[in-house]
Amino acid sequence: MKLLFVVNPISGGVDKEPFLKQADSLCKKYGIDYKVFKTTGKDDEINLLKEISSFKPDKIASAGGDGTTLFTAITLLENPLPMGIIPLGSANGMATELYVNPNPLDALKDIVMSEITAGLDMILVNNKHYTIHIGDVGVNASIVESYEKDKNRGMATYAKYFINELNRLKPFPVKIHTKEKVYNEKCLMVGICNARKYGTGVPLNISGNPMDGKLKLCFCKKLTRALLSKLAYQNLTKNFMIVKIVLLLKLNQPKLSLINHNFYNWTEK
Repeated sequence: MKLLFVVNPISGGVDKEPFLKQADSLCKKYGIDYKVFKTTGKDDEINLLKEISSFKPDKIASAGGDGTTLFTAITLLENPLPMGIIPLGSANGMATELYVNPNPLDALKDIVMSEITAGLDMILVNNKHYTIHIGDVGVNASIVESYEKDKNRGMATYAKYFINELNRLKPFPVKIHTKEKVYNEKCLMVGICNARKYGTGVPLNISGNPMDGKLKLCFCKKLTRALLSKLAYQNLTKNFMIVKIVLLLKLNQPKLSLINHNFYNWTEK
């Protein structure tokens, strides 16, 4: 077997070298030919495609957070290679969604041993932005925008911008066109969901299935500060909701109209 690791050295502020040493021992023990591709933030997709073309791996192991998972999936869009996730970010939301073993070495063993593959939905927004987890506009997108400009990573950095955003909650108009009707809402956040939970564990779309071929739009009208303040300190159950969902749509190709709002993936770069 030939295995290519796609590693984000900075995801979640987690040192990847201890895992890579364990992976080296495992691969040598079982005669697995492997290479490690490390992202740099410069021409990563082009360079990864070159590595795949020259090495010709049988499987891809994406080692990092949600951003690394998304990057690897996008790169493999036109390639039938099976990809597995090794959770080495701060949140690992998509890995949790797919019930990936939380222990990185055990997750690697599953990738090596398993021959079970399945298709995963990918969402394309404005022919520009891809997401396989959860993307959104509104309050969380504003937090992520600030977070991505910070050189630091991890939940503490996210919490800093999360607190700053609490005092600026303001609804914005949203229009949704479907075959049946047009919806007009005022929301604090619109979740464009393929998964159920954010990487923090906060549920947004508890009935989601990332393999059902349906786009889920979740429109959130009310967030209480008391509940929001607890998020940094508590692990939430799957039935705990921080938002009042005024509308949840499961559609094939809805048209969503927003003014002066950016779309952001909830990813750990």
